Amino acid sequence: MNNFVKIFDTTLRDGEQAPGCSMNEEEKVKVALQLEKLGVDIIEAGFPIASEGDFNSVKLIANQIKNCEVAGLCRANLKDIDRAWDAIKQAVNPRIHTFIATSDIHLDYKLKKTKDEVLEIIGQSVRHAAKYTSNVEFSCEDATRSDIDFLCSAISVAIQSGATTINIPDTVGYTIPSEFGKMISSIREGVAGIDKVTISVHCHNDLGLAVANSLAAIHEGARQVECTINGLGERAGNASLEEIVMALKVRNDLNPFDTAINTKNIYPCSKLVSSVTGVNVQPNKAIVGANAFAHEAGIHQDGVLKQRNTYEIMEAEEVGIPSNYIVLGKHSGRHAFRDRLNEFGYSLSSDKFEIAFKKFKELCDKKKYVFDEDIEALINEEFVRSGNYYQLISLYCSSGTDEKPSAKLSLSIDGKEVNVNEFGDGPIDSVFRSICKAVELNPKLNSYNVASVTSGMDAQAEVSVIINESSHTARGKGSSTDVIVASAKAFINALNNLRWRKLHPKIASPKGI
Repeated sequence: MNNFVKIFDTTLRDGEQAPGCSMNEEEKVKVALQLEKLGVDIIEAGFPIASEGDFNSVKLIANQIKNCEVAGLCRANLKDIDRAWDAIKQAVNPRIHTFIATSDIHLDYKLKKTKDEVLEIIGQSVRHAAKYTSNVEFSCEDATRSDIDFLCSAISVAIQSGATTINIPDTVGYTIPSEFGKMISSIREGVAGIDKVTISVHCHNDLGLAVANSLAAIHEGARQVECTINGLGERAGNASLEEIVMALKVRNDLNPFDTAINTKNIYPCSKLVSSVTGVNVQPNKAIVGANAFAHEAGIHQDGVLKQRNTYEIMEAEEVGIPSNYIVLGKHSGRHAFRDRLNEFGYSLSSDKFEIAFKKFKELCDKKKYVFDEDIEALINEEFVRSGNYYQLISLYCSSGTDEKPSAKLSLSIDGKEVNVNEFGDGPIDSVFRSICKAVELNPKLNSYNVASVTSGMDAQAEVSVIINESSHTARGKGSSTDVIVASAKAFINALNNLRWRKLHPKIASPKGI
């Protein structure tokens, strides 16, 4: 058995199922291109039958990605499979990924089918998919709560029908490493022909064990791992790509397995996904969190200064985190700025570069020092986050101890300028009320968070919000040296995302896998 582990990234499918994390077509393509640069083996581009928007984005990705397999997810029925193939057929290496549940609880309450009926569906659907392509993956949804004998039977039927990859999902994050490892071992021993296909695993993080379970499965013969950037996904999320990859790399003595991942592109990919989804990476997140390479304790600081590996098991540069933070300022030229953008993984056209360089110079006039994080925030603000429907033109706020807070702002709404003025309980509340008045919506503000991009009195503020309106939830982010302006940008970004979600409703959802 070879020791190469395929990385199957499902950020654009399972990751997007996290509440408020829907991405538009442009954002999905940006993430897909970054995943290709990262070196993942398979990109699960989406669930084509879910909506027209999902179909179009999967098709667009399939047409643009050249160096990765592109998978489309579909339920085990002929209509879903046909739709998935229509979306991915132009890919250089397309993959149909079809699934059906195999646990008793799903058979009894969701599918309302017998085991024999499910086996028939598996055979029929996999054979249908195999008519289109030899690259067919079959998933036994809720495998870890399935009867092992029936699970083996389902896998056997899928292999006999033409599946070349068999995925064993821990759909609800139920299992523990020793148990999951034993399950993979039992499948390898109990299924004829299993050695002729790739065993894949897809672990959820409900008990915080997704990465540990994935590693246990690799040790027992799994050679494909399904994961997401930043561990994004439904409920508690999925197995984190960056943690799995670096666990294999750093502890290669105990995990003698290889991947094709260019680890120096991990951090840029993490930042991009965080920006387009509006989901902040927790500071103590392994590998890519803000504190992952920070040392507060004096003893630790002393040790690191003397010898980095006293308290660091990997170098920040290995995952693409720059070691030199203060690198650019108001005297920096275009060449230095472009080099820094290239290091971050951003490739801008000439026109967009000139816009970014102008914004950078404006930022330099406001801040004493410009940090890498400032530049990333600037690029994300200007080019990553969607802002097509509503755009901030100008904003003026008035507030004080003896004055009722008010906000006066100008918005571009579908290209038309709208001017409004509104009072509130505070400057930010008055801004939000003004924006709502301008767009003629009144969403509920579920969450408001502000964080400093860097340290110092002149630091940029990055604001994140979650809003809800008419059963739709959306996130938004905005950054500025002015926290009120950052708040306005975040709220507008959320409204843009909300409107996009309303325009692209999903008619079905592949919950689980």
